Amino acid sequence: MWASSWLAGFSAPDDVIDALSEWAPMHLVVAGDEGTADATDLAWPGPRADGVASLLTTIRKLLPTDRKGPGIELLLPRPGATTELPRGTEFARHAVHAGQAIVVGDPEGPGLGLVPTTEGPDVLRWTVFAIDVPPRAVRDFGLGEAEYAMREAVRGAADALGSLQSLPTRTALGDPRTRIAAELAELTRHRYPSEMSERALRVLESADRVAAILSVAQHSSPTEEPTAGSAAAREELIRPLWNAVRSARLGAVSASIESSVPRR
Repeated sequence: MWASSWLAGFSAPDDVIDALSEWAPMHLVVAGDEGTADATDLAWPGPRADGVASLLTTIRKLLPTDRKGPGIELLLPRPGATTELPRGTEFARHAVHAGQAIVVGDPEGPGLGLVPTTEGPDVLRWTVFAIDVPPRAVRDFGLGEAEYAMREAVRGAADALGSLQSLPTRTALGDPRTRIAAELAELTRHRYPSEMSERALRVLESADRVAAILSVAQHSSPTEEPTAGSAAAREELIRPLWNAVRSARLGAVSASIESSVPRR
């Protein structure tokens, strides 16, 4: 979203760098293979601590100012849901393993795939691949549908936790309410571009709230020793909620990126 804001002329490069520094003080950038290194002048096989600035330079070289589309897209792939990835590529394998990626370039043209991975509490590594950009993914629903789905998901998460009895008030892991608050604080500490719509912001805030509850639930010990059946029941309840979070995040980010119109 910050890269899109910068490309559209709403934000300066320093705004992008400052926003991403909240994710990690140090950003390592490396080409995914020798061909990508030759095409982008990025380091290979080992990374350089060039930071976000080198990523912005690489993106700007690829995207013309008179491009027709947004030129950048967030992907949140997972096993069994990889249709938006170029098949059989190293980028696709890295993206699925990380569960997140960014595609830069016009659909069905040459572009880049960026995969971020955490290498420590203060280090984020960006692996860049030269790719043929696949067609833009068709989102499950727009902002209105996403906002409604998140309202339902908040209630669904609370109902699921109650039926699973997975959050006793006292466990070795601590009070679940305190842990949910801590998870939510971590998810919401990042800033968004000022031109972002209030509806998109509400969708992302609701998605963060559901994600915090689900994250704590998945790592909490149930009140009784789990069985194969109870574990399957828990997964059956939680999976649709995670899918809703994923779709809502993609929808909100995609809508915000597409609403950014480059300033001429």
